[in-house]
Amino acid sequence: MKRTYQPNNHRKSKKMGFMARMKTDVIKNRRKKGRKVLSH
Repeated sequence: MKRTYQPNNHRKSKKMGFMARMKTDVIKNRRKKGRKVLSH
């Protein structure tokens, strides 16, 4: 019997990952400011 939760990591990374964050303004502002570390 399979467990209920079978996460799809590819889809998750599309929604929650770094590249998804790149589209938002937060990372853009940090890049503009010249931050060494953009996200942890």
